[in-house]
Amino acid sequence: MANVTFKNESTTTAGELPAVGDQLPDFTLVGTDLGELTPADFAGKRVVLNIFPSLDTGVCAKSVREFNERATSLDNTVVLGVSQDLPFAHGRFCSAEGIENVTTGSAFRSSFGEDYGLTLQGSPLQGLLARAVIVADENGKVVYTQLVDEITDEPDYDAAVNALS
Repeated sequence: MANVTFKNESTTTAGELPAVGDQLPDFTLVGTDLGELTPADFAGKRVVLNIFPSLDTGVCAKSVREFNERATSLDNTVVLGVSQDLPFAHGRFCSAEGIENVTTGSAFRSSFGEDYGLTLQGSPLQGLLARAVIVADENGKVVYTQLVDEITDEPDYDAAVNALS
């Protein structure tokens, strides 16, 4: 379990992030079309997992917008935004915001949060996902991770993108 804070109040996660050098753990998410998204859908591509509590918060929405903008210059790379929000909320947000360079996946009916060690165990956000970024190369090997210490802070976009170099 890892320690993070929400509005400076300590809380924990369900486990630990995958380590750099590990193979990206398998997952099944629900896309905006209600179809399944798995690592096989991104085979041969680099993957940036932008993981966050909910699109209905300013920082989470900003992170999706920022990665959407940065994704335009990333070759052979998929940015995947992951939260517990329902696929309908993902679709609505992406449509309203003009998000075209980020694929979103809902973890609402999967073990993603536990498998990635990110389900929040306490705080008012208990049951949602902590804020994190995981980058994997085209072979699915984890090359970068960040568990954001304070959930209300943005991730380090530059470090995530630089990990792709």
